[in-house]
Amino acid sequence: MNAEWAITELDRFIEATSLTHVPPPSGVVSAGTYRTQQPDVEIAKMAHVVEQILDRSVVGWTALDVSLRRSRWARHREAAIRGREAIAREDEIRENLGENAPELSAARLHPWVWGGAKSLWQSGHYREAVEGAIKKLNAETQNKVGRRDVSETDLFKQAFTLDAPTAGKTRLRRIRPEASDTYKSIQRGAMTFAEGVFAGIRNPLSHEADQELSEQEALEYLAALSVLARWVDASDVETSS
Repeated sequence: MNAEWAITELDRFIEATSLTHVPPPSGVVSAGTYRTQQPDVEIAKMAHVVEQILDRSVVGWTALDVSLRRSRWARHREAAIRGREAIAREDEIRENLGENAPELSAARLHPWVWGGAKSLWQSGHYREAVEGAIKKLNAETQNKVGRRDVSETDLFKQAFTLDAPTAGKTRLRRIRPEASDTYKSIQRGAMTFAEGVFAGIRNPLSHEADQELSEQEALEYLAALSVLARWVDASDVETSS
Protein backbone atom coordinates (compact mmCIF):
# COMPACT_ATOMS: atom_id res chain seq x y z
CA MET A 1 0.00 0.00 0.00
CA ASN A 2 1.16 3.53 -0.79
CA ALA A 3 0.95 4.83 2.79
CA GLU A 4 1.33 8.51 1.92
CA TRP A 5 -1.48 8.37 -0.63
CA ALA A 6 -3.75 6.37 1.68
CA ILE A 7 -3.27 8.79 4.58
CA THR A 8 -4.04 11.76 2.30
CA GLU A 9 -7.27 10.12 1.14
CA LEU A 10 -8.30 9.32 4.71
CA ASP A 11 -7.50 12.86 5.88
CA ARG A 12 -9.71 14.30 3.15
CA PHE A 13 -12.52 11.98 4.14
CA ILE A 14 -12.18 12.70 7.87
CA GLU A 15 -12.34 16.44 7.19
CA ALA A 16 -15.28 16.10 4.80
CA THR A 17 -17.31 14.10 7.33
CA SER A 18 -16.65 16.31 10.35
CA LEU A 19 -19.89 17.72 11.77
CA THR A 20 -20.92 21.32 12.28
CA HIS A 21 -23.79 22.23 14.59
CA VAL A 22 -26.60 24.12 12.90
CA PRO A 23 -28.70 26.01 15.47
CA PRO A 24 -32.48 26.12 15.04
CA PRO A 25 -34.18 29.18 13.56
CA SER A 26 -34.92 31.96 15.98
CA GLY A 27 -37.97 31.18 18.10
CA VAL A 28 -37.88 27.42 17.42
CA VAL A 29 -37.41 25.20 20.45
CA SER A 30 -34.96 22.59 19.23
CA ALA A 31 -31.44 21.35 19.79
CA GLY A 32 -30.69 22.09 16.17
CA THR A 33 -29.14 19.76 13.64
CA TYR A 34 -25.72 18.70 12.44
CA ARG A 35 -24.29 18.67 8.92
CA THR A 36 -21.08 17.41 7.40
CA GLN A 37 -18.47 19.73 5.94
CA GLN A 38 -19.10 18.32 2.46
CA PRO A 39 -22.45 17.30 0.91
CA ASP A 40 -23.35 13.61 0.81
CA VAL A 41 -22.76 13.29 -2.91
CA GLU A 42 -19.13 14.38 -2.57
CA ILE A 43 -18.57 12.17 0.47
CA ALA A 44 -20.01 9.20 -1.41
CA LYS A 45 -17.42 9.71 -4.13
CA MET A 46 -14.63 9.67 -1.55
CA ALA A 47 -16.15 6.64 0.19
CA HIS A 48 -15.61 4.46 -2.88
CA VAL A 49 -11.84 4.79 -2.44
CA VAL A 50 -11.84 5.01 1.35
CA GLU A 51 -13.71 1.72 1.75
CA GLN A 52 -11.00 -0.10 -0.19
CA ILE A 53 -8.31 1.43 2.03
CA LEU A 54 -10.25 0.44 5.14
CA ASP A 55 -10.64 -3.13 3.89
CA ARG A 56 -6.84 -3.36 3.94
CA SER A 57 -6.14 -1.50 7.16
CA VAL A 58 -8.99 -1.94 9.68
CA VAL A 59 -10.15 -5.50 10.30
CA GLY A 60 -13.92 -5.71 10.76
CA TRP A 61 -14.51 -1.99 10.28
CA THR A 62 -18.02 -2.52 8.90
CA ALA A 63 -19.09 -3.88 12.31
CA LEU A 64 -18.03 -0.84 14.34
CA ASP A 65 -20.77 0.26 16.73
CA VAL A 66 -21.81 3.83 15.91
CA SER A 67 -25.45 3.62 16.97
CA LEU A 68 -25.29 6.86 18.97
CA ARG A 69 -23.65 8.97 16.26
CA ARG A 70 -25.41 11.74 14.34
CA SER A 71 -24.21 11.08 10.78
CA ARG A 72 -24.80 8.36 8.20
CA TRP A 73 -21.04 8.44 7.65
CA ALA A 74 -20.21 7.87 11.31
CA ARG A 75 -18.96 4.31 10.85
CA HIS A 76 -16.82 5.28 7.88
CA ARG A 77 -15.37 8.24 9.77
CA GLU A 78 -14.56 6.19 12.89
CA ALA A 79 -12.86 3.56 10.73
CA ALA A 80 -10.99 6.23 8.73
CA ILE A 81 -9.57 7.71 11.94
CA ARG A 82 -8.44 4.26 13.06
CA GLY A 83 -7.12 3.34 9.64
CA ARG A 84 -5.09 6.53 9.38
CA GLU A 85 -3.40 5.80 12.70
CA ALA A 86 -2.78 2.18 11.79
CA ILE A 87 -1.11 3.09 8.49
CA ALA A 88 0.87 6.06 9.85
CA ARG A 89 2.25 4.09 12.80
CA GLU A 90 2.54 0.64 11.23
CA ASP A 91 6.33 0.43 11.46
CA GLU A 92 6.35 1.75 15.02
CA ILE A 93 3.72 -0.76 16.13
CA ARG A 94 5.51 -3.70 14.59
CA GLU A 95 8.85 -2.72 16.05
CA ASN A 96 7.51 -2.24 19.57
CA LEU A 97 5.23 -5.26 19.57
CA GLY A 98 7.95 -7.55 18.32
CA GLU A 99 6.40 -8.27 14.93
CA ASN A 100 8.82 -6.38 12.73
CA ALA A 101 9.00 -9.22 10.20
CA PRO A 102 9.04 -8.71 6.42
CA GLU A 103 5.71 -9.04 4.63
CA LEU A 104 4.91 -10.78 1.38
CA SER A 105 2.75 -8.70 -0.95
CA ALA A 106 0.58 -10.68 -3.37
CA ALA A 107 0.52 -7.70 -5.73
CA ARG A 108 4.33 -7.90 -6.06
CA LEU A 109 4.39 -11.53 -7.10
CA HIS A 110 5.17 -12.31 -10.72
CA PRO A 111 2.46 -10.70 -12.91
CA TRP A 112 1.48 -14.04 -14.44
CA VAL A 113 0.63 -15.38 -11.01
CA TRP A 114 -1.07 -12.32 -9.56
CA GLY A 115 -2.81 -11.65 -12.87
CA GLY A 116 -4.38 -15.10 -12.76
CA ALA A 117 -5.36 -14.84 -9.10
CA LYS A 118 -6.30 -11.19 -8.57
CA SER A 119 -10.05 -11.07 -9.28
CA LEU A 120 -10.85 -14.21 -7.31
CA TRP A 121 -8.48 -13.29 -4.49
CA GLN A 122 -10.15 -9.93 -3.91
CA SER A 123 -13.52 -11.65 -3.52
CA GLY A 124 -12.12 -14.05 -0.91
CA HIS A 125 -12.07 -17.15 -3.15
CA TYR A 126 -8.53 -18.16 -2.26
CA ARG A 127 -8.56 -21.74 -3.54
CA GLU A 128 -9.98 -20.64 -6.89
CA ALA A 129 -7.44 -17.81 -6.99
CA VAL A 130 -4.57 -20.27 -6.69
CA GLU A 131 -6.10 -22.43 -9.40
CA GLY A 132 -6.42 -19.36 -11.63
CA ALA A 133 -2.76 -18.55 -11.08
CA ILE A 134 -1.76 -22.10 -12.01
CA LYS A 135 -3.80 -21.95 -15.22
CA LYS A 136 -2.23 -18.61 -16.14
CA LEU A 137 1.29 -19.90 -15.46
CA ASN A 138 0.62 -23.01 -17.54
CA ALA A 139 -0.76 -20.96 -20.44
CA GLU A 140 2.13 -18.47 -20.42
CA THR A 141 4.64 -21.31 -20.38
CA GLN A 142 2.90 -22.94 -23.32
CA ASN A 143 3.07 -19.61 -25.13
CA LYS A 144 6.77 -19.24 -24.44
CA VAL A 145 7.72 -22.66 -25.78
CA GLY A 146 5.08 -22.61 -28.52
CA ARG A 147 3.33 -25.81 -27.51
CA ARG A 148 -0.27 -26.85 -26.90
CA ASP A 149 0.16 -30.61 -26.98
CA VAL A 150 1.42 -30.88 -23.38
CA SER A 151 0.57 -29.10 -20.15
CA GLU A 152 1.29 -28.89 -16.44
CA THR A 153 3.89 -31.38 -15.13
CA ASP A 154 4.76 -32.84 -18.53
CA LEU A 155 5.07 -29.38 -20.06
CA PHE A 156 7.65 -28.22 -17.51
CA LYS A 157 9.58 -31.49 -17.51
CA GLN A 158 9.96 -31.30 -21.27
CA ALA A 159 10.75 -27.57 -21.22
CA PHE A 160 13.53 -27.85 -18.63
CA THR A 161 14.94 -31.23 -19.65
CA LEU A 162 18.66 -31.47 -20.33
CA ASP A 163 17.87 -33.11 -23.66
CA ALA A 164 18.63 -31.10 -26.76
CA PRO A 165 15.66 -29.47 -28.49
CA THR A 166 14.05 -31.29 -31.39
CA ALA A 167 11.42 -30.34 -33.95
CA GLY A 168 8.35 -29.14 -32.09
CA LYS A 169 10.02 -29.52 -28.70
CA THR A 170 11.50 -26.21 -27.61
CA ARG A 171 13.54 -26.11 -24.40
CA LEU A 172 13.94 -23.47 -21.68
CA ARG A 173 17.45 -22.75 -20.41
CA ARG A 174 17.84 -20.86 -17.15
CA ILE A 175 21.52 -20.29 -17.88
CA ARG A 176 23.66 -20.87 -20.97
CA PRO A 177 23.81 -24.61 -21.76
CA GLU A 178 27.11 -26.15 -20.74
CA ALA A 179 28.53 -29.36 -19.34
CA SER A 180 28.96 -28.05 -15.78
CA ASP A 181 27.27 -29.55 -12.74
CA THR A 182 25.82 -26.12 -11.97
CA TYR A 183 23.90 -25.99 -15.23
CA LYS A 184 22.63 -29.53 -14.78
CA SER A 185 21.58 -28.80 -11.20
CA ILE A 186 19.69 -25.64 -12.16
CA GLN A 187 17.77 -27.35 -14.93
CA ARG A 188 17.02 -30.40 -12.81
CA GLY A 189 15.92 -28.12 -9.96
CA ALA A 190 13.43 -26.34 -12.20
CA MET A 191 11.98 -29.65 -13.40
CA THR A 192 11.59 -31.14 -9.94
CA PHE A 193 10.27 -27.91 -8.45
CA ALA A 194 7.59 -27.71 -11.14
CA GLU A 195 6.70 -31.35 -10.55
CA GLY A 196 6.34 -30.60 -6.82
CA VAL A 197 4.12 -27.60 -7.52
CA PHE A 198 1.69 -29.61 -9.61
CA ALA A 199 1.81 -32.73 -7.43
CA GLY A 200 1.63 -30.88 -4.13
CA ILE A 201 -0.57 -27.89 -4.99
CA ARG A 202 -2.44 -28.34 -8.26
CA ASN A 203 -3.54 -31.95 -7.85
CA PRO A 204 -4.90 -31.68 -4.29
CA LEU A 205 -6.86 -28.55 -5.22
CA SER A 206 -8.50 -30.27 -8.17
CA HIS A 207 -9.37 -33.37 -6.15
CA GLU A 208 -10.66 -31.52 -3.06
CA ALA A 209 -12.91 -28.89 -4.60
CA ASP A 210 -14.89 -28.49 -1.37
CA GLN A 211 -11.83 -27.56 0.67
CA GLU A 212 -11.19 -23.82 1.00
CA LEU A 213 -7.71 -22.43 1.69
CA SER A 214 -6.87 -19.91 4.35
CA GLU A 215 -5.54 -16.58 3.09
CA GLN A 216 -2.07 -17.30 4.46
CA GLU A 217 -1.88 -20.78 2.95
CA ALA A 218 -3.07 -19.49 -0.41
CA LEU A 219 -0.50 -16.68 -0.32
CA GLU A 220 2.29 -19.18 0.30
CA TYR A 221 1.08 -21.25 -2.65
CA LEU A 222 1.11 -18.17 -4.85
CA ALA A 223 4.67 -17.43 -3.72
CA ALA A 224 5.78 -20.89 -4.86
CA LEU A 225 4.07 -20.36 -8.21
CA SER A 226 5.73 -16.96 -8.53
CA VAL A 227 9.19 -18.53 -8.18
CA LEU A 228 8.42 -20.94 -11.01
CA ALA A 229 6.92 -18.15 -13.14
CA ARG A 230 10.06 -16.02 -12.77
CA TRP A 231 12.26 -18.94 -13.79
CA VAL A 232 10.18 -19.53 -16.91
CA ASP A 233 9.98 -15.85 -17.79
CA ALA A 234 13.72 -15.31 -17.38
CA SER A 235 14.77 -18.44 -19.27
CA ASP A 236 16.13 -18.38 -22.79
CA VAL A 237 14.30 -20.35 -25.45
CA GLU A 238 16.38 -22.97 -27.27
CA THR A 239 15.05 -24.44 -30.52
CA SER A 240 16.40 -27.09 -32.85
CA SER A 241 18.55 -25.74 -35.65
